[in-house]
Amino acid sequence: MLGPNATAAAEYICGQLGTVNNKFTDAAYAVDNTYLLFSAYLVFSMQIGFAMLCAGSVRAKNTMNIMLTNVLDAAAGGLFYYLFGYAFAFGGSSEGFIGRHNFALRDFPTLTSDYSFFLYQWSFAIAAAGITSGSIAERTQFVAYLIYSSFLTGFVYPVVSHWFWSPFGWASPFRSAEDRLFNTGAIDFAGSGVVHMVGGIAGLWGALIEGPRRGRFEKSGRAIALRGHSASLVVLGTFLLWFGWYGFNPGSFTKILVPYETGSSYGQWSGIGRTAVTTTLAGSTAALTTLFGKRLLSGHWAVTDVCNGLLGGFAAITGGCSVVEPWAAIVCGFVAALVLIGCNKLAEIVQYDDPLEAAQLHGGCGAWGLIFVGLFAKEKYLNEVYGETPGRPYGLLMGGGGKLLGAQLVQILVVAGWVSATMGTLFFLLKRLGLLRISEKDEMAGMDMTRHGGFAYMYYDNDDESHRAIQLQRVDPGSPFPRSVTPPRV
Repeated sequence: MLGPNATAAAEYICGQLGTVNNKFTDAAYAVDNTYLLFSAYLVFSMQIGFAMLCAGSVRAKNTMNIMLTNVLDAAAGGLFYYLFGYAFAFGGSSEGFIGRHNFALRDFPTLTSDYSFFLYQWSFAIAAAGITSGSIAERTQFVAYLIYSSFLTGFVYPVVSHWFWSPFGWASPFRSAEDRLFNTGAIDFAGSGVVHMVGGIAGLWGALIEGPRRGRFEKSGRAIALRGHSASLVVLGTFLLWFGWYGFNPGSFTKILVPYETGSSYGQWSGIGRTAVTTTLAGSTAALTTLFGKRLLSGHWAVTDVCNGLLGGFAAITGGCSVVEPWAAIVCGFVAALVLIGCNKLAEIVQYDDPLEAAQLHGGCGAWGLIFVGLFAKEKYLNEVYGETPGRPYGLLMGGGGKLLGAQLVQILVVAGWVSATMGTLFFLLKRLGLLRISEKDEMAGMDMTRHGGFAYMYYDNDDESHRAIQLQRVDPGSPFPRSVTPPRV
């Protein structure tokens, strides 16, 4: 039997060990939250990439308009995701369809989510809105941007993310094994469907209901290229998006300090590194495939097409970046480039006009990315990322049967149906109310001068008396310069 001194010593030692253990636990939380915050900052930096890509892809006379819409996607999205979006996406029990707690972050943080998680998810929501803005560029009323962006980030996107990312979602892989769709749930790790298909299909309906830009197609049906005014901005935006994608995909683990094998060097940090590698390989392969594919089709080495091909590869690998081998990512990128080229060719045939190819790139390549997961997902990686489950279905071509592929096809169908029903209806109502498209006169003159008080680029001195005369003259389509004014030499 221990004496009083021995008992006190034992209690002291146990107390000290408990204190040390608590400090290790606190440190682990701090490391994981810091990692998630850093990833959120990377994803938010993609807004700079979207802004530059959009600006370079439109004509100079609409630069200020598209830049402003990108800023307001983030601002309006921040407010509406705070008020409604996060609650609909992750707000507790909901019978699998929609969340219903934590509106305006009430009763937050929770045991499972902190402010860093909210910020990370908000950065995803505004990315979806940014995708849509590119599809309807150069012809859309400003008020329509505000309405659709708020609706998309506050309701449409959060419901989809609840279905596939919330532990309560009806198709979530995080549900208990017996409750999962086809015993597996749909695997969409970082959002080929949740983000890219949602943004792409929303943009598809907006562009379809608005119709093509003036002069995009001749009466005979022949397509006329209305090229963006700055390939430099397109390339800058592409590299910024590439940089941000390392927060988009690897950051979706949300935690880094998780060992897979205790006491070894193999853990979630290894999965994060592998995810960065698969992301890089898919985008690089898609870029090179597009380079040579467009060379064969058009006879040119087209830098803007290569940039879109690169982004198409990223959009495709996003869904399965954490659960496939690096070699499979090369297959993903190769097919994504072919999907993008094919979708663009189809768009020309049906006279569909999307200035940034957003619907083709994010919608088409995003759908391929979900199918890719159903074909190439590896059992070991699925169990590491989503939790050990005996007999979990995995990729069809990896020997895992067709259940996972079936779940992925269901995701494609329900995302397309939900976004079509909601955003298609919204754009139709905006058109009927006269709030969607600008007038032909304003479109030909350019939205910067008619809606925003001046061009994005200063071609004259503020005190130049000729400025007033220039504003009153008719502007050529596709150029920010009046017919009677010669563009300055640079």
